[in-house]
Amino acid sequence: MKKVSLIILTIALLLTSCSIYNTLVNVSRLKFKLAGVNNFKISGITLSDKQKLSDFNMVEILKLTAEVAKGELPASFTLNVEASNPNDNKGGYGATDITIKSFPWRLIINDKETISGNIDQSVVVPGVGENKIIPLSIQLNLMKFFKEKGYEEIVNLALKLGGGGGSTSNIKLIAKPVLGSPVGDLSYPEELTIIDSEFK
Repeated sequence: MKKVSLIILTIALLLTSCSIYNTLVNVSRLKFKLAGVNNFKISGITLSDKQKLSDFNMVEILKLTAEVAKGELPASFTLNVEASNPNDNKGGYGATDITIKSFPWRLIINDKETISGNIDQSVVVPGVGENKIIPLSIQLNLMKFFKEKGYEEIVNLALKLGGGGGSTSNIKLIAKPVLGSPVGDLSYPEELTIIDSEFK
């Protein structure tokens, strides 16, 4: 009877170990990329309907020049990060939901490091081969980081990022996600450089 109990316990431990191992493998397959910018504003002026400096009206131009004269050009936008969870129960991997417990990030614009932040709450990426958008709320003073540029250059940079037809090609996000697992929180061993052209 003791031998039977020992065999059952051994099998249970092996199954548990395999389950944990498979989960850890699944967690390690999570990938990220930038998925665009929403609601970009400078000095409270929405850029989605603008592509060049001449698209601003006179009142907006006066507002921007007054801000720049004070050494300020506040920008706000939502940067969308897409998390890809390929663990859809295909190819020998089980379908595993992955919880992102923490997502400390640093924002790089035009190869210049600007601000840093983190997510406010955990994000669950479903284990059904489904991608999840993680919206990051960004607020920064463009003049603080690009004061060597002229007024027109900074506004054009903002238009490249968040104007009509803008893109995230000038943006990189350096992040070190912390993921939940059966053996506790797991932090990526190295920081990831997240861009818009491919999953990392």
